[in-house]
Amino acid sequence: MHRRRGGWWLLAGASFALLATSCTDDEPIARDTPGEEVPDDQNPPGTPPPSAGECENAPINPGRVTLHRLNRAEYNATVRDLLGDTTQPANDFPIDDHGYGFDNIADVLSLSPLLMEKYSAAAEKLVNDAWTRGVFNSCALDPVNPAPCAHEIIANFARRAWRRPVQQAEVDKLMSFVDLARQHADPPEAGVKLALRSVLVSPHFLFRVEKNAPPGSTEPYTLDNFELASRLSYFLWSSMPDDELFAAAEAGKLSDPAEVEAQVRRMLADPKARALVENFAGQWLFTRALGTAVPDSTLYGAFNEELRAAMRTETELFFAEFITGEHKLTDLIDAPFTYVNDQLAAHYGLPLPGSTTHQRVELTGHPERSGIFGKGSLLTVTSNPDRTSPVQRGVWVLEQLLCSAPPPPPPDVENLPPPITPDMTMKERMALHRSAPACQGCHRLMDPLGLSLENFDPIGRWRLQEVSGAPVDATGDMPDGNVLNGVRDMQAYLKEDPKLTTCIAEHMLTYATGRGMEAADHCAVKNVATQAEARGGRLVDYILSIVSSSHFTQRGAEEGGQTP
Repeated sequence: MHRRRGGWWLLAGASFALLATSCTDDEPIARDTPGEEVPDDQNPPGTPPPSAGECENAPINPGRVTLHRLNRAEYNATVRDLLGDTTQPANDFPIDDHGYGFDNIADVLSLSPLLMEKYSAAAEKLVNDAWTRGVFNSCALDPVNPAPCAHEIIANFARRAWRRPVQQAEVDKLMSFVDLARQHADPPEAGVKLALRSVLVSPHFLFRVEKNAPPGSTEPYTLDNFELASRLSYFLWSSMPDDELFAAAEAGKLSDPAEVEAQVRRMLADPKARALVENFAGQWLFTRALGTAVPDSTLYGAFNEELRAAMRTETELFFAEFITGEHKLTDLIDAPFTYVNDQLAAHYGLPLPGSTTHQRVELTGHPERSGIFGKGSLLTVTSNPDRTSPVQRGVWVLEQLLCSAPPPPPPDVENLPPPITPDMTMKERMALHRSAPACQGCHRLMDPLGLSLENFDPIGRWRLQEVSGAPVDATGDMPDGNVLNGVRDMQAYLKEDPKLTTCIAEHMLTYATGRGMEAADHCAVKNVATQAEARGGRLVDYILSIVSSSHFTQRGAEEGGQTP
């Protein structure tokens, strides 16, 4: 037993030695620190759009995405599709950092020693479990001559795990584990398992590797078919390419825009497209944040875990209908339908659908519940535990729908003052807070948008009175002179704002590429929005516009023409 354990330790050491040499010189280098998450566009709502011709014939640099580590959601989905493992091992990994509103931004996805230890432990368990389940039983290892079967298992697995064809030299390195097992009198199975584990801790698995432009080149590099396949699959599925997408890449078909469109439509019809609901919409629409919302149980005891789950399901089903449906994406603002069960319908004051599971219902007679602003998930996460927050709600609109985030508050800013009289409305308290000169600039943008949602309490119920008994004043006075009288006015105001479509495009392009958009990307974002709206303005139209853009299909040349 002692001798065998020593052999395993030698093999493990060799595995890490192989990992250390498995990066080639043409791989991009990840930066250690992200850029500041500063919005480029500070124009207030209602600002006229840029001049129509400003982006005509303007040069567009697709930019460069840092070496992109798989985040936790992507790791879980990838091992699910690679190995059939549904244990979600990445849930035990450190929480991923966020940038530009998402947790798939390459610049912030660093690799710590702790995470590397987690990767190693996960790889061992994944391989052992998969071996037990017969995932690698395509052939039988011959104890006397294991090389042919071992080569088949290792080469096929590396090809799928690394999401590209593997070179013979790479397979030879992995096969060295089988030789080491024989030298230490361990069974061939031991060497093959270590090779498979090495595949799972390789940068080619843990990162989405894309080649750089040739040294000295100043022109953007067009992604090869396998790199494009990975961009497509991680955009739409948060996972690796399936066999059909990989086959299309292998045949060189992804250079054809018609084939790419066909693949996108196929992928959106696949259940794995739910990743767009969970990972894109879950962060853009703040649905994920509902899990940490803690309304005051004394004031809002109606909120419980069942209601929390019902709110989350409602928003997820609502957005999912936009993936394959014919709705324009801007109809997220005021679409006249939702999904409720009896508990949530009662909470909202809607007719009961007569079901404990969510049913699609039309909102005839209840227009206040239309669109994303009628959803309890958003209304709850943008409130304080004990009261509504016009500021949080207004900032959400500015950041997520208009890409016009206000600057940070000044230091030592005072909190919202308490009511002077018991019947003082939230709007009056906000006006008192806004009277401070340091607060006026930001609050004149945030407050009216948030105040228009004051008819919704901190857990999304409709109300006509505040907790104090004061009548709700849901009017918001916009800087451009418009007065928003409640949520319906706000919805109409937003849908007329020309920045809505470009902001949607900006968030989607950020998520799709895994990098934040900067001022230099303005024309690219505008072009995506313009083309998407010309196609019909549906979610699929935005996706097709993105995947055909140079920002998605190319990498910019290194500044100065140098390769890292």
